[in-house]
Amino acid sequence: MAKIKTVYVCQNCGVQSAKWVGKCNSCNEWNTYVEEQVGPPEKELTNWREKDSKSPTSKPIRLNEIENNSEKRIVTYDKELNRVLGGGIVYGSLVLIGGEPGIGKSTLMLQLALSSKRLKVLYVSGEESQQQIKMRAQRIGQSSDNCFILAETSTQHIFTQIREIQPDILVIDSIQTLHTPRIESAAGSVSQVRECTAELLKFAKESNTPVFLVGHITKEGSLAGPKVLEHMVDTVLQFEGDRHLAYRILRTVKNRFGSTSELGIYEMQSTGLREVSNPSEILISQREADSPGVAIGASIEGNRPLLIEIQSLVSTASYGTPQRSSTGFDAKRLNMLLAVLEKRGGFRLSSQDVFLNVAGGIKIEEPAIDLAVCASLVSGLHDAPISDKTAFAAEVGLGGEVRAVNRIDNRISEAEKLGFTEIFISKYNMKGLDPKKYEIKIRPFSRLTDVFEELLG
Repeated sequence: MAKIKTVYVCQNCGVQSAKWVGKCNSCNEWNTYVEEQVGPPEKELTNWREKDSKSPTSKPIRLNEIENNSEKRIVTYDKELNRVLGGGIVYGSLVLIGGEPGIGKSTLMLQLALSSKRLKVLYVSGEESQQQIKMRAQRIGQSSDNCFILAETSTQHIFTQIREIQPDILVIDSIQTLHTPRIESAAGSVSQVRECTAELLKFAKESNTPVFLVGHITKEGSLAGPKVLEHMVDTVLQFEGDRHLAYRILRTVKNRFGSTSELGIYEMQSTGLREVSNPSEILISQREADSPGVAIGASIEGNRPLLIEIQSLVSTASYGTPQRSSTGFDAKRLNMLLAVLEKRGGFRLSSQDVFLNVAGGIKIEEPAIDLAVCASLVSGLHDAPISDKTAFAAEVGLGGEVRAVNRIDNRISEAEKLGFTEIFISKYNMKGLDPKKYEIKIRPFSRLTDVFEELLG
């Protein structure tokens, strides 16, 4: 009997070792090595082509001889998905969608499969039975004669069905449940995930069929499996949101065919995910009157301008060390802005508890909302409400200066469209800007102190 060969593989980065070690020398993580069996490679066990066919060999071509054609795309009925993918699904692309359990990844993929009525879609589920998927489809209220459901985890059997059905779009839910006979290890291990993805990547490129992979995430919020998985795919989408809130955000992390700053917003309903065409209206709460500590910032995610509501609560600290808490905004940047307000503006915030929240459950990293955050903090400190018809769009520097931001015209147009009457921007954004073409009043400033003199009088 032949001796079974084993190797130890890091479950975090995929590095192999001949023996078990406590700390990975590659990613510096502890206790991530797992023993896996290494079997002899089997030839073309999961070849999606016919057995007697041979893969075409590619030949080198001069760069100036390559035709400069744009990628052909499939424009779906989901406008938000088209946006984050860069205009539609590219033929032959491999798309990875990650998110927390229960966030709506399977619902999003099933809606895509059911809405593409003219295309033949194969939906492969390794986590749910065909009856469970049927129940979800009935809840969504859609059906399609070209949607095929397959409950299977073996890539060998999946490629057998692919040869028979010849789908236009392939959906795998999820990649961690698949296993290939080429690797003798458990499903979900680093080796299995890497090999199954490689087989699907080969199928996508050779058949020019777009493939969607649903992936799990770890408790730290990153995609489960080896980091090489994100390098293999063409596009990585992150499905974010709180399960207790109605809104979901589909964010582009990597995209070889478009921008990596796009996001799509959905609303989770009992009948599935609904596209939100105007997210600024849902991100700005409806208030009966002006409230202290609330300011509106004009942000841009990708090509989409967003009006974000910043809420802050400033109160006297009950203990020795004041609390600093932020939701949806970088805590380190909040501490920096608090230091700028105290040092440059003269506001006594060192003995105050500060709580900051971005309404709607969205996370913003753009520095263009710095001025809105500062205005919200000062408004909450003095209990002086800011008009709900005022917006802010500027970055704040360490010297207390109001710095310019990019694409200011889009931010002004979005604020004007939503009914705002004035917007505070940097004086250095006025170069090349024509205020006469806007009905909204543009207020340029160069110093943070001048902004608060105008707001507080």
